[in-house]
Amino acid sequence: MRVFVTGGSGFVGGHVIEALVGAGHEVVAMARSDASARIVEGFGARASRSALGAVEPSHLAGCDAVVHAAAFVEEWGTREQFQRANVDGTQNLLDAAKTAGVGRFVFIGTEAALFDGHDLVDVDETAPYPTRQRFLYSETKAEAERRVLAANGPGFTTVSVRPRLVWGPRDATVLPAIVEMVNKGAWSWLDGGRARTSTTHVRNLAHAVLLALETGRGGQAYFVADDGERSMREFLDALARTRGVALPNRSMPGAIARPLATAVESLWRLFGIRRAPPMTSFTISMMSRSVTVRTDKARAELGYRPIIGVDEGLAQL
Repeated sequence: MRVFVTGGSGFVGGHVIEALVGAGHEVVAMARSDASARIVEGFGARASRSALGAVEPSHLAGCDAVVHAAAFVEEWGTREQFQRANVDGTQNLLDAAKTAGVGRFVFIGTEAALFDGHDLVDVDETAPYPTRQRFLYSETKAEAERRVLAANGPGFTTVSVRPRLVWGPRDATVLPAIVEMVNKGAWSWLDGGRARTSTTHVRNLAHAVLLALETGRGGQAYFVADDGERSMREFLDALARTRGVALPNRSMPGAIARPLATAVESLWRLFGIRRAPPMTSFTISMMSRSVTVRTDKARAELGYRPIIGVDEGLAQL
């Protein structure tokens, strides 16, 4: 199978390319720059000089499937930035794929599409999108997923794979951010790290993507995650220890941190400050709320089972 991958120079996309190549697939990866081209070629893909929002059917010529991993995932940005990348970029890719005759489209979704700042406990795919979205990332990823699933039809099968808290080798967001905060003396738990969370090792996510290219019902979303769930404190403590970092015990009540983050964001917008504020509502809410997902549907319909356990993944790190 020839597969076109977006976001291939990133954390998730790079592992997806490696998994596809390892399974014998031919991979064409979107590359916006010479640097991106070198990265995706290093993973075993052929670089296609294109950019999210500017993909032409010719870029997808001869491809059997698309894996869409690219997204604007910053914790701070304008509505235009989130809309242009996550919604408009996805719609452009859907249109190009249909025109090019691509048969299958796998979207890397997120549990954040359902997150409105409250706990999500044991949530499954029957849970609706919030009627009121509080966070630009959640809002635009939800809209992108809606469009992907609605595009399913004869000759064009669309599926969304939804991981929760992706981690593993080459992570450039979660673990580096933790280490940086500790080094700056800025780390604090929220509610002592008691919130519960599901997690998804990046290799388990890449495995789920491989399965979704062959199985699964069109127009459906599937949660994927590691086995079991853990407290934020249990998981992040163990993750930080893989870098020899001990997380301080300092803690702040979530009931104080959440409105404080909202106030800080309001000041940043009032004064038009472009750089990210020291705390954002999305991150503070995600760190202080329990988010656990069920993978029954993926197990039943994709044949999904984690291929690496949390303890093994931590030991490898």
